[in-house]
Amino acid sequence: MKKQIVLGFALLILMLGVFILSGSVRSQEKANPNSRLAVIWTSGDPEVAHRVCFMYTDNAKKQKWFEDVILIVWGPSARLLAGDKDLQAKIKGMQDDGVKIQACLACADFYGVTEQLAKWESK
Repeated sequence: MKKQIVLGFALLILMLGVFILSGSVRSQEKANPNSRLAVIWTSGDPEVAHRVCFMYTDNAKKQKWFEDVILIVWGPSARLLAGDKDLQAKIKGMQDDGVKIQACLACADFYGVTEQLAKWESK
């Protein structure tokens, strides 16, 4: 029960961030040249990564809903990404699609994964 509440709260925060940063929901329309989306991935749950953060972020870029798309690795997601080869492969695919990846240095340092995450961060 507690895990479901935490997962629900994490999803709510993520979606609020998406709506605030995007200004509106994009569906079929193409991005204007100045549109940007930043998705903040904070959950240590791999299902949230696969079913929410990665799915929306990658499609936002591939479907051209936004011109610039950034996935920000923050908090427990830093530790999860550093130790999960499947998630790392997904990140590589998203980078190939043009999604920029950034990570919070303080979070990476806190979890002791700075070196592992440095190779995934887009310049």
